Amino acid sequence: MASRENEIIRPKANYHPSVWGDQFLIYNEQEVQAEVDQIIGSLKEEVRKQLLIGLDDPTKHTDLLKLVDVIQRLGIAYQFEMEIDQALQHIHTVYGDHWKGGSTFIWFRLLRSHGFYVSCDIFNDAKDNTGSFKESLTDNVESLLELYEATYMSVQGEAVLDDAHAFAKAHLEKIANDPLQRNSFLSRRILEALEQPIHRRLPRINALRFIPIYEQQVSHNDSLLRLAKLDFNRVQSVHKKELSQLSKWWKDFDAPKNAPYMRDRLVEGYFWGTGVYFEPQYSDSRIFWVKSFMVAALLDDTYDSYGTFEELEIFTKAVERWSMTCMDTLPDYMKKMYKTLLDIYDELEETMEKKGKTYHLNYAKDTMKEFVRYQMVEAKWRNEGYIPTVEEHKSVAFLSCGYKMLITAALVGMGDIITEDSFKWVSTFPPLVKASSAVCRIMDDIVGHKEEQEREHVASSVESYMKQHDVTNEENAYEFLYQQVEDRWKEMNWELLTCKDVPMPVMTWVINQVRVMDLLYKYDDTYTRVGEELINNIKQCFVHSMTV
Repeated sequence: MASRENEIIRPKANYHPSVWGDQFLIYNEQEVQAEVDQIIGSLKEEVRKQLLIGLDDPTKHTDLLKLVDVIQRLGIAYQFEMEIDQALQHIHTVYGDHWKGGSTFIWFRLLRSHGFYVSCDIFNDAKDNTGSFKESLTDNVESLLELYEATYMSVQGEAVLDDAHAFAKAHLEKIANDPLQRNSFLSRRILEALEQPIHRRLPRINALRFIPIYEQQVSHNDSLLRLAKLDFNRVQSVHKKELSQLSKWWKDFDAPKNAPYMRDRLVEGYFWGTGVYFEPQYSDSRIFWVKSFMVAALLDDTYDSYGTFEELEIFTKAVERWSMTCMDTLPDYMKKMYKTLLDIYDELEETMEKKGKTYHLNYAKDTMKEFVRYQMVEAKWRNEGYIPTVEEHKSVAFLSCGYKMLITAALVGMGDIITEDSFKWVSTFPPLVKASSAVCRIMDDIVGHKEEQEREHVASSVESYMKQHDVTNEENAYEFLYQQVEDRWKEMNWELLTCKDVPMPVMTWVINQVRVMDLLYKYDDTYTRVGEELINNIKQCFVHSMTV
């Protein structure tokens, strides 16, 4: 068998090993700090009262919006979901499109991001008689930043927001690059916003960036700041415990021995999972999600960079049958992988049966099978050296990227918030899920294109576009594809405003998966080639506590 294995030529990629070792294996569980919980409880009550005061007094509606904005940016909105929904619903009911308070741009961004359609016509008020944006807007950097952030809530056809974006971005770049501002606190804030606007930022990373900014504001609310820091540390403890549990599970799989060809990225996969939903109440679902993600990553690397066409055909059939009786048909190196896949679902089956929710797992299995089927189509294309048309590529690659499967996995084991309707919605591959999958596939293809084509690999979005449109310059293809990403973001914004039958948390999780892409795949594939920025983000999220 060994000599036969040596004869097989495999399209191997050389991925670096895990950078974390066993660092997260042991979790030193501390006793629940009743005193800290008590402090958090009283601080929450204080903030809740402030929200209610702002709700009852029309003269305080602008302050209420600012408070909601700060709560969200501090990463503690999940503690006040009901109050925030109530506040924004009230403001939308009272004012509709005709907001009468201050902070117009915050009003627009908050309402749209919570699914309330408000007209962009209000931005015309910021223009002068010539139809240009008033230069006086540049006198107030805070207002300019608010304008810039609001433009990311645009949908297709809103020219005034496209103009506002170009205006705000150009002036912010000018201020940030001013030699007098270089390295100043203001310059850093602007550069951070230009790098990643609030709407595209992961809530947990947003909190990490915003807490020190908020702390430096003279007018900051001490109770709010303290609550944000204490809550960050408490949630971090939950994450550390989960990461330890998952590290033990992954060590038992023993990737270096059983799949030395794969990207060994358990910690990065867990970071991805907390990007989709970080809240402590989703612990069980998050653990299932990360296990699904890791097995999908293993399958992806097996289909992309190790398995032969004949082996992959056998494995695909085994996944379709979904039975341990298929084990004997598989090559030796695939047996552990197959068993691990089936075990993940078996572990949850009894729990789901007791809750009368076995359909959760049925939908999850179906989308996992679908994911594998589309991986196999790509393996066939690679084997034949076939470059698909752009439309052919979309029809396969938007599903082989795994986002539909991962969204389904995110719903498994959830409480009453999730009904079968949510699973049915995802199963139809609706526009929101399709747009998120498109962003995932395109961004991954752009940053991985050159490295992947150095070995035997399926054609990416880049090759498909270049062949179909007879383009010889890769940069032209990248430019077109980046515009596709921007268009898909506008589509997702539209879905956020029009999908009224889907729970807002579900739509948020779909968009959070795209936010992960914006962080990890913006300039390079930092999941595959783990760099300093991702290492620092992981340390801040799972190692270093906040000083209170």
